[in-house]
Amino acid sequence: MLKLSEQVYSAMRTHGEETYPHECCGVLLGRSEGDVNCVEDAVRAGNTRTDSAHNRYNIAPQELVKIQRQGRERGLDIVGFYHSHPDHPAQWSKTDFAEAHWLGCSYVITSVQKGRATVTNSFLLTGSGEDDKAFLDEALEVERCSVAAL
Repeated sequence: MLKLSEQVYSAMRTHGEETYPHECCGVLLGRSEGDVNCVEDAVRAGNTRTDSAHNRYNIAPQELVKIQRQGRERGLDIVGFYHSHPDHPAQWSKTDFAEAHWLGCSYVITSVQKGRATVTNSFLLTGSGEDDKAFLDEALEVERCSVAAL
């Protein structure tokens, strides 16, 4: 399960609307507690794809490391990633799956139809490696994580 506050949920969806008709992307910082990823912050990242930013995204490795360091300074880990699908469903694509490598992380996708965020879904990347990884539908709960969970 993925838990995040209304503020984080809205921030991801707004980011998708602002970058439309291109895909937005970002990193989810928080903590994992058992089978729950509790998100404390959504950090915007630049989409470095210049060839097809309308249907692909890429976060530069240097930016990802910077976000990871900033999170660790706050006692947080990368627990997921988010991006938008302009004028497409909030469902992972073959490319999304092929480029997903952070096992145990949540991958959140928001469908942005004609500039408006509609559906937001989450998928958990499971498995022990590239050979057996899989995306599982993940419940997304818009609710602050309890202090005990963090």
